[in-house]
Amino acid sequence: MLRDITLGQYYPADSVIHRLDPRVKLFCTMIYIISLFCFRGVAALGAATVFLIAVIRLSHVPFRFMIKGLRAILILMLITGLFNLFLTPGEPIVTFWVFKITAEGIANAAIMVIRLTYLILGTSIMTLTTTPNQLTDGLEKSLMPLSRIGVPVHVVAMMMSIALRFIPILIEETDKIMKAQMARGADFESGNLFKKVKNMIPLLVPLFVSAFRRADDLAMAMEARCYHGGEGRTKMKPLRYEGRDRLAYLLILLYFALILLCRKFLRWPQ
Repeated sequence: MLRDITLGQYYPADSVIHRLDPRVKLFCTMIYIISLFCFRGVAALGAATVFLIAVIRLSHVPFRFMIKGLRAILILMLITGLFNLFLTPGEPIVTFWVFKITAEGIANAAIMVIRLTYLILGTSIMTLTTTPNQLTDGLEKSLMPLSRIGVPVHVVAMMMSIALRFIPILIEETDKIMKAQMARGADFESGNLFKKVKNMIPLLVPLFVSAFRRADDLAMAMEARCYHGGEGRTKMKPLRYEGRDRLAYLLILLYFALILLCRKFLRWPQ
């Protein structure tokens, strides 16, 4: 299960998505996330599906590798679907005990599960096709106007980059510790919820110790290289827009306009 988490991982490939400017991918991901919570109707859902499939094909990232990230949120998707299924008011179709299932609840549960699935896949494309260094540069450049009002943009971008980079490292470390503890007789599967939480203590303590040790080593390495923030620093590879980047901006805006048109004129049946 731990190795199914794809957030923060980079998949090397030679694709047009990999070659896009990181600022473009950040902007497109933000617009795509907004569009997921704007669409209503089968037409808008179809447009979002076609757009997502096209981007996945262009990224050259195997689809099997991408859907691994969905396994880590199956419980969240199940809880979200059940809440929408049972708590949406409307004309009941099935009633048992204090619960009732309505047609509106079924539609809302389905659309929320689809939105979560598309959300994970869409954001995974950005992290799988963008290295942490590119992501840091793109985020810092995009947030640069906020520096005029005192926001430490470089520090924020650096912290996010380090956090993303540490995710796969901590996942691998957790997997190693779990295997070591299981070899010593630890049981992380059996028992009730409270017992499982108690059994996680032998895992959490060494994991936190390892995380703090890595953080301390990283801080010492940055100090040894005379790192004092982004003031006066230059880029070895400065970001510059190219023709494909402008085309990507145009395509994402056309996609968003299509979603808004479908929202206005083509909605779910009432």
